[in-house]
Amino acid sequence: MRCMRFITGFITVIVAVVAIGATDAVRIVARTPSFDDLMALFDQWRAFQHAPLVDGVPQYTAAAMKAQHTESAKYRKRLETIDPSGWPVPQQIDWYLVRAEMDGLDFDHRVLRPWERDPAFYVTVFAHQSDQPAREGPHADGAVELWRESFPLSPEAIARIAPGIRAIPGLLEQARTNLTGNARDLWVYGTQSVKEQQSVLADLGTRVSGAPESFTRDVKQATAATDAFVSWLEARTASKTGPSGIGIEDYNWYLKHVQLVPYTWQEEVALMERELARAEAALAFEEHRNEKLPVQAPIANADDYARLFDSAIREYMTFLRERDILTIRDYMEPALRGRMGRFREGPREFFTEVNYRDPLVMRTHDYHWFDLGRLAHEPHADPVRRGPLLYNIFVTRTEGFATAWEEMMLQAGMFDARPRSRELIYVLLAERAARALGDLRMHANEFTLEEAARFASTNTPRGWLRLDANTVREEQHLYLQQPAYGTSYMTGKIQAEALLAAARRAGSGFRLHRFMDDLNAAGLIPMALLRWELTGERPDDVARMLAH
Repeated sequence: MRCMRFITGFITVIVAVVAIGATDAVRIVARTPSFDDLMALFDQWRAFQHAPLVDGVPQYTAAAMKAQHTESAKYRKRLETIDPSGWPVPQQIDWYLVRAEMDGLDFDHRVLRPWERDPAFYVTVFAHQSDQPAREGPHADGAVELWRESFPLSPEAIARIAPGIRAIPGLLEQARTNLTGNARDLWVYGTQSVKEQQSVLADLGTRVSGAPESFTRDVKQATAATDAFVSWLEARTASKTGPSGIGIEDYNWYLKHVQLVPYTWQEEVALMERELARAEAALAFEEHRNEKLPVQAPIANADDYARLFDSAIREYMTFLRERDILTIRDYMEPALRGRMGRFREGPREFFTEVNYRDPLVMRTHDYHWFDLGRLAHEPHADPVRRGPLLYNIFVTRTEGFATAWEEMMLQAGMFDARPRSRELIYVLLAERAARALGDLRMHANEFTLEEAARFASTNTPRGWLRLDANTVREEQHLYLQQPAYGTSYMTGKIQAEALLAAARRAGSGFRLHRFMDDLNAAGLIPMALLRWELTGERPDDVARMLAH
């Protein structure tokens, strides 16, 4: 046994020497790599994974990306010299999270190649806040998040956003060389995303009077560059004829290695079909039970909007507090109120149809804003979990748990006095399952984006996911850009329910309040790893996924 240990240790040293050089390897001879070594590697990795800058412009040229991919292998080798098996479970999980991020960059280079295939990758100016810890989908470095700023812009605000605005002409000029892919749907709908940046920059140009001349000039140049880029993209649209999906084999690799989801593409299809059928069957019984009740009419004016949204937020927070479901923090209610928005006339998008019938329903999915509040006000002590994971690795926890929470609150009794609102929960679930099947079939190249949009629209109850509206195609475009995003709502929900069941089985002292606090304290990590951390149980499917 001692001999085997010696041989194992010797091999580890040799690997370290090859991976990081003799000088650094001397330290490994002296001691076993520790969690502190992982944290040091993590900091270096996060700095490395950004594209190199030249004159303030991130470089996504073929040469720059080839060099980055080659260099990234060294970070992976360094990670493999660190054996976390004897560490506490949360620290072991951090090792797997770092590995998943490294696999994410590798996948971008080998398969996704957004800088080559997706014009929307070069959109870097955003007027609205994402409800996720990091903006959805792949984007070039240098994002300008205008929603963070107040107008008129202060000198400090201009200093924050000017570098990103100034980089746009150079980035879009570079994109003309980089975009050599033939993915038609990504090209067509990516062009629409660039047009949205056109509008945002045009609006910004009307709001910077009084700003320094250098900044107003940068805004004008960024606007002109975006206009010219749209024309360039449109002139080449007809030549783009290839598929945009990544294929089932690569989708399976991405699920296992990056998103840390313990299902295959085939299993996810079966799960989504089952959830779609279950949602529609439950809806049929809810509608039958309520058939003698008045139909819910949508909110009709601004006064009712303000009154009903205010009432919904107060009712929701009171319910959570009085039912002792989780610890209430001071930032939670203000976070919800900050997202109330305002009443709008005219045709409604899918989620507005739900919101305007009962504002209480979507407050459950607004668990997102509790998550973001916790990131801001109670940052995790662990550096890996303190901010958002790369490659949207958090989505089974963020989107999945928020979706699970909708039906959990129904089961908790929040809609007992609102029977028609129970119907809305199942309308939402059906829509999520239908669009997830679009995600899966687009990436299998069985559906075009338009076919995925039609499928989702047809299979969403009540005709609310309209083909003549924006939501249906915007969602499918995101899912085409970011594999497994569309399925994460439902796969995360399924795993959240399994986690809750496992925690309840673990002992007679189960309390929902403690479970929720433990879940929140663990951070925004994949549901499969949350189950391991919160229960000490690593199911066979998770063990197989982590053993690659």
